[in-house]
Amino acid sequence: MNQAEARERFAAARVARLATADGEGRPHLVPVVFAVHGETVYSAVDAKPKRTTRLRRLANVAENPAVSLLVDHYEDDWEALWWVRADGRGRVLDGDEAEASRAIEQLRRRYPQQRVTGAVLAVDVLRWTGWSAAAA
Repeated sequence: MNQAEARERFAAARVARLATADGEGRPHLVPVVFAVHGETVYSAVDAKPKRTTRLRRLANVAENPAVSLLVDHYEDDWEALWWVRADGRGRVLDGDEAEASRAIEQLRRRYPQQRVTGAVLAVDVLRWTGWSAAAA
């Protein structure tokens, strides 16, 4: 799968898994909704109930900006399987920044139920990779 196809499949997916690691290298993995603009993937802290507003994913990005996002497609027909990974550098944006405001608009268009209540995570993608059973 070439980078253009990988990016296209990624952008069409509804949910991704975000992998971060703290400064000690301890991994953290969470599902996220997202919007893609150019070579940047945006996700935001939303109003769903959480144990704390000090989210580990944001602290990890502040300590270690290397992140990966993964989307995949599963069917019992294994000929239809595929996955795409976006590797990049994370940045935490304050909700008042112009880039964050644009990202929040994109997220709300994609997910009308999205209610952003905090920071926006921007991942500047350095590499799109993927695999598809159909192409294997």
